[in-house]
This record gives sequence, structure tokens and C-alpha cells, in this order.
Amino acid sequence: MDVFMLWHIRHAQGSLDGSPTLHRQDGDLIWDEADGDDLKVLGVYSSEQRAEERIQRARLLPGFRDEPDCFMVNRHQLDEDHSTDGFVATHHGED
Repeated sequence: MDVFMLWHIRHAQGSLDGSPTLHRQDGDLIWDEADGDDLKVLGVYSSEQRAEERIQRARLLPGFRDEPDCFMVNRHQLDEDHSTDGFVATHHGED
């Protein structure tokens, strides 16, 4: 069974060099948690349509309305493993 996870990315405001915050590149949403961007799960839905309906409601709320195009819906299969190879943690300032 497929489910649809709805995310919102709050981009860290401003950059060190004063350039504008880049939200999308070639139509794809971009983010960098190391730069302070914050990902939030808004919900898990049974259909893409229900996730899209939630986006419309969320766009009216404080915070979300400030970045109305920073929603992302991912399709996932229930009971399917992810991150099966583990992960590597990095800390701010490390290469």
C-alpha cells in the first residue's frame, strides 16, 4: 500500500553574502539542513489528493504562508525499509 508523506521546508532566512534564499532549482525543491533549513512532516495521507488538500489548508497558516511553494509530497510503500546502509553524521564546520 502506498502512502503520501507531506513535508514543508522552512528555509533559513538570508545568507552570509546577502544573496536571496534559493528555494527551487530546475523546478525541484532544495534545502540544506546544515545551513539551518528546517524540514517538517505535516502528515501521512492515503492519497496524493488528500496531501494536496492539506497543502491548500496549510498555505493559510502562519509560517507556511510565508513559503507557500516549499511543500513536498513523497510516495512511500508501507512496511518498506529505508536507510538500509546506515548513515554518517557530520557536524557544522566539518568537511
